[in-house]
Amino acid sequence: MDSPVTSALRAVDAFDAAALMAGLRSYYRSGTTAELSWRRQQLGQLRRMIADNERRFLQALQQDLHKAPQEGFMTEVAAVCGDIDHALKQLKKWVRRRRAATPLVAQPGRSYIQPEPLGVVLIIGAWNYPLQLLLGPLVPAIAAGNCAVLKPSELAPTTSRLVAELLPAYLDRDAFACVEGAVAETSALLEQRWDHILYTGGGHVGRIVMAAASRHLTPVTLELGGKSPCIVADDADMAVAARRIAWGKFINAGQTCIAPDYLLCTRATADRLLPLIARELRAMFGDEPRESADYGRIVNRRHTERIAGYLADGEVYCGGTVDLEQCYIAPTVLRNVGLETAVMQEEIFGPLLPVIELDDFHRMEQFVNERDKPLALYIFTGNAATADRILARCSSGNACINDCMMFMSAHELPFGGVGASGMGAYHGEHGFRTFSHFKAVMKRRNIFDLDLRYAPYSARKFKWLRLLR
Repeated sequence: MDSPVTSALRAVDAFDAAALMAGLRSYYRSGTTAELSWRRQQLGQLRRMIADNERRFLQALQQDLHKAPQEGFMTEVAAVCGDIDHALKQLKKWVRRRRAATPLVAQPGRSYIQPEPLGVVLIIGAWNYPLQLLLGPLVPAIAAGNCAVLKPSELAPTTSRLVAELLPAYLDRDAFACVEGAVAETSALLEQRWDHILYTGGGHVGRIVMAAASRHLTPVTLELGGKSPCIVADDADMAVAARRIAWGKFINAGQTCIAPDYLLCTRATADRLLPLIARELRAMFGDEPRESADYGRIVNRRHTERIAGYLADGEVYCGGTVDLEQCYIAPTVLRNVGLETAVMQEEIFGPLLPVIELDDFHRMEQFVNERDKPLALYIFTGNAATADRILARCSSGNACINDCMMFMSAHELPFGGVGASGMGAYHGEHGFRTFSHFKAVMKRRNIFDLDLRYAPYSARKFKWLRLLR
């Protein structure tokens, strides 16, 4: 006999989101997902799904985004597997009760904090890292003991289809579902009452998700992005900075929410740094990146046209080649960029690096702080005091000193935005906390029941209450 979830999924063409939710909530209430053994088993199955189908996943990523297999493995497959391995290692510690102090007036008794699952959660992935940004949040959702619906991006259709095919073959069909589709399907899902929604993508849709969630008072985690600055001081190791900036900016053809969006430095630093970046780009992708198997493509023609439109906002220092039919834009560095131009007002999300030349750190700090708080902040300097000053004065969701994006490799670090770049965080235990409720519990004994709190009140009771408060 089919479960409610299986029956609902069979009718995916009609897509009854309410029936799907009803089946998942019924299964959650059975208590199965709360069992530690079930969580471990599902995490193991997710790990097995990726390992068994690694080649298919890498082929899907290559078809959707022209990702080189090594890049796909490093930034997507290995990232998710690392999250799973870390969760399995730490899960027993994460689920334990946390002892808390019990005041004298509540003695004899004991207090503790008990993590419990939220219930049924929705995870809306993004197209730029269609595997990592979909399955990465699923790891802590499982670890916390939730049922979940995954909504992959329709802009990465091959990866979306593959996840939809494999998920029910490996994971508990009554606890998890993958819903493909576009606006109609996402809208239908957002009509439901979820216990948490995690969305990765742009700010426009983020506002729609938050508005929909507010109707049910559903908490949200929003990973949105923005314009992440990269500040390079005059005393930075220019060779190291050039290599790491070139990698961080142009991996996945610049379609990374935490990629350096623009460069801030003095003119003297730009004169030293930019030839080294151009050299690193040739070393990575050759004289003609279009022919490199290691350089990606823009996700579709619409985004290619949007990014190509930014080329007129500055002078091309290197790159600048566009092929709309192939969704190709060469790794490009722009100088003499107008501060009021579109490339400096909108998140680029592509392989263009504008260079903004300012006189000193004070002006650079002002420049960053006058704009929305970024998802990431990068600082290249040989002076610890310089880095500390910028970190103290410029807010950002995440930060990295003398490198780009590598904080993502640390499982103990939360990943999340601040202000317009997002809210909430996940990764490691922070993800477990996102998908859990930490319930406060006090357990009293039935002896020695002080009468101080009970009426009728008296001066004597009032005196003792003052002493025991």
